Amino acid sequence: MPPGSSSSSERLRIWLDRGESGYWLRDAATGDAMKWDDPRVRVVKLAGASYRADALQADAFAPGRRLTLVPEPENEHDPNAVAVYDSERRVQAGYVPAEVAPELRGDEQAVSLWEFRGEDGQRIGLRILLAPADAWIQEPRA
Repeated sequence: MPPGSSSSSERLRIWLDRGESGYWLRDAATGDAMKWDDPRVRVVKLAGASYRADALQADAFAPGRRLTLVPEPENEHDPNAVAVYDSERRVQAGYVPAEVAPELRGDEQAVSLWEFRGEDGQRIGLRILLAPADAWIQEPRA
């Protein structure tokens, strides 16, 4: 996360507001909409999703679902690689983008935020929320 993105005295609290293809962010302290470029969080497009199209169809990657970030220091292509798995760490959907991964501290929370679907209705990509470990993120209501 960017330096100074979270303060222990002011815990970031985020509501997830339902949109057409996922969730928008709202600052729970103020009620104001949060932009995806808010410096307190990162919203990134999942990298490598096209290589895991079958895995991406799992309900575990639907918008609003918690995800697990797994550093891959032994990755032969990129020692800074951070894989994105479902919350149970059973299925991999892709990676945090290579330009973002080196900036992560390693304790961030991740949530599937927005999905992209192809003409056939299959999920073909995600935007994911990366938030500080101490942030409170509302669980979406069913």
